[in-house]
Amino acid sequence: MPLPFLTADRAFESAEDVPLPHDDRDRWRRPYRPGPWRVGAAAIALLLASFVLFAAVIIAATASVSSAGAVFGIALAVIVCALRLLRVGVWVSGRGLRHVSFLSTRTAPWEEVVSVRTVQRPVRWLGLPRTVQGQALLLVRRGRAADGLPPLLTTHDADFLARSAAFDRAADTLEAWAAENGRG
Repeated sequence: MPLPFLTADRAFESAEDVPLPHDDRDRWRRPYRPGPWRVGAAAIALLLASFVLFAAVIIAATASVSSAGAVFGIALAVIVCALRLLRVGVWVSGRGLRHVSFLSTRTAPWEEVVSVRTVQRPVRWLGLPRTVQGQALLLVRRGRAADGLPPLLTTHDADFLARSAAFDRAADTLEAWAAENGRG
């Protein structure tokens, strides 16, 4: 007897069945999990924000409300930074490929994507100025040089440091999305 709820491995049997969220190709999704360095940095930032919020409550109870408001604003800024840090990465949908960095977001429609390829080259270690030899996933767009843009992923960024197998899976997944959706 089949169970009445949807599972990922079950085929749709009737018109009333709705696709699972991962079947929606037009929804932006990250094809890999955030790495432990990124999650750890965001967790530490949120822990810091909790202490700052606690300080804002103490200041509000003992001192002026304007001082507490300023400290509360600092806590909100730390929370926003932590959440933005968790959003950083590469996102794909049926519409294109989106590269989200801490301060900017660039979207490339699939019509402009020529290829997504992995190359061996010096890469930045955790985004710092120090470079080490590693692999980078580059986006080649129609009418633009691939060398001018930063790589989409590297083996030494916050998502894949010391996780080369995860980098290979993510790079293969992004290359497959580009091959499937690219029209170039």
